[in-house]
This record gives sequence, structure tokens and C-alpha cells, in this order.
Amino acid sequence: MTEILERVQKAFANIKVYEFMTKDVTFVRLNKTVAQVKEILRLKRISGVPVVDDENHVIGILSIEDIIKCLESGKLTDKVSEHMTRNVIYLTTEMTLQDAIKHFDRYKYGRFPVVDEHGKLVGIVTKNDILAAVATKLGLLYLHDERRKEVLDSDILSRSLITGEEIDKKGADFYFKIDYFDVNLAGVGAAQLKKFLLKRGISESLVRRIAVAAYEAEANVVIHSGSEGEMYCFIRDDGIIVRIEDTGKGIESIELAMREGYSTAPDYVRELGFGAGMGLPNMKRFSDKMVVLSEKNKGVIVEMVFYK
Repeated sequence: MTEILERVQKAFANIKVYEFMTKDVTFVRLNKTVAQVKEILRLKRISGVPVVDDENHVIGILSIEDIIKCLESGKLTDKVSEHMTRNVIYLTTEMTLQDAIKHFDRYKYGRFPVVDEHGKLVGIVTKNDILAAVATKLGLLYLHDERRKEVLDSDILSRSLITGEEIDKKGADFYFKIDYFDVNLAGVGAAQLKKFLLKRGISESLVRRIAVAAYEAEANVVIHSGSEGEMYCFIRDDGIIVRIEDTGKGIESIELAMREGYSTAPDYVRELGFGAGMGLPNMKRFSDKMVVLSEKNKGVIVEMVFYK
């Protein structure tokens, strides 16, 4: 990961921390016990948490290491204030990507809280946030080789590939099962999604972008995957998440697939007006953020975010 960061920090050095920090940050107050924080870290799957006062000023950090020490000494019932690290190293919103990388290199911590000009907690930054920031600036996240296999076999599939939040597929606002047996049915799911979003009061201009991107993703499942697919939509306060998954042939080269005009569609599909090689490029063009996760014979996951 450090090598990747070294390569990209020059190109993206001036990105501000507020552009890539995680804003939905978990924090605790002084009245919590170490045992309670231990449970929070377990449920959230994080390695540390900022401690704030009543006005949200950062006054400490409680980490896994602190909790382990309390476990060893039988002090889990103690208050957070007795065991937190008080000398907090933090980032500010106006610091740059380069500043953040220097903090990671110097202090070797796994995460840094982010404070505003008043010292109030407004976010948190991990190395994954930095990588995601660079990836979304490029418009595409492509996970290579062994790292890609690790991700495909991990529980990250139950989380958003863009925001990291847990994705409850059973609780999706919209769901459509994609039938790959008839190419003429490509686009039925996108059409239904469009109607659904309009009924929910989403603006026509935003719905149009979502429908185009969803159509391209659905068509790719029908034309290329050789398997059924699933389309999910999640409505959030700040935007719409659309996720399309299949368990089919996968994409051997995402770099090639991202080139306009590149297509592996057979001739009979082209004769029907599909397979022009604009699928992924159009998804990238119409979405605000896009992640593609794929491996040969392990299917494809496309996740897109459209901001309101």
C-alpha cells in the first residue's frame, strides 16, 4: 500500500482532506466504559475511536491496543477517560493528501481524526480513504491480482465498495433480477428503476443519468456474463447507490473494457444494436463515482453513486 501511495501522492498531492475523509465517523464520550467501546469496535470493525467532549472537541483516542491492556489488567469496567491517549495527533480539513501521507509515515497510526478550525471532530481518515480518493478521482477502482482475489473472497461484498458502509441487500429500496436468456429484455430493469425513482420524487435529470448507467450495466450482464444478475438500488440522504452483480464470466481486462468502442459482443448481438463497446465508459460518464470489481470466472460487481 505504501508503494501505491508514493506513486500517486505527487499527482494528487493538493487534494484537501475534507474531500476524502469519512464524514460518518464513530466517536464516544467520556462516560463510556472500556467494555462498551470494545463492543463498538467489534460491531463497527474498526481499530480505534476518537473521544470527544460535550461540544465535540477531540480530547482523546481509545485504540485496540488500549483495550488489550485493559483486558490484561482486568480494567474493562473503567471509564474511557482513564485509559485513552490524550496527546491526539489529528488532521485538519484544509490539510492536503500529501500532509496526510506524511502523518501516516511519521506516526504509523492506522487512522487520524479530522477536526475543523474550532477543533471539533468532523471526520476520520484511513489509508483506505486515501486510496479511494485517488481511485474516484480517476473514475475507476481496479483491484489487481492477489489483492483482488482477497477482496472477492472477503466480507467486503456485504459493504459498499465506494463508501465502505454496510449494504443490506434484503433491505434494498429497489431490486430486480436480470434475465440473461433473451438479449431483447436488456433494459427492463433500468426502465423499472427509472419509474420507481420518479415515483419517489427523485429529480428527472438525476433519474435520467441513473437510468442510462443502469441500462448499460444491465445490458453487460445480459450480453457478456452468461449468468443471471441482480440490480440493487439504495436511496440515501445525499445520493443514490446502484449496484449490479453477476456470477458469470468476469472481465479479463478492465483497462480494455473501459476503452470506448472495445467490445467482445458476438455478431448477432451487434446486429440487434447492442455491444457497441460503450457500456463501462457510459457508466463512468453518467455516475459521480464508480467501482468495478471483477475476476475471470468470478463475475462482476459494478457499484455507482449518483449525488443528489
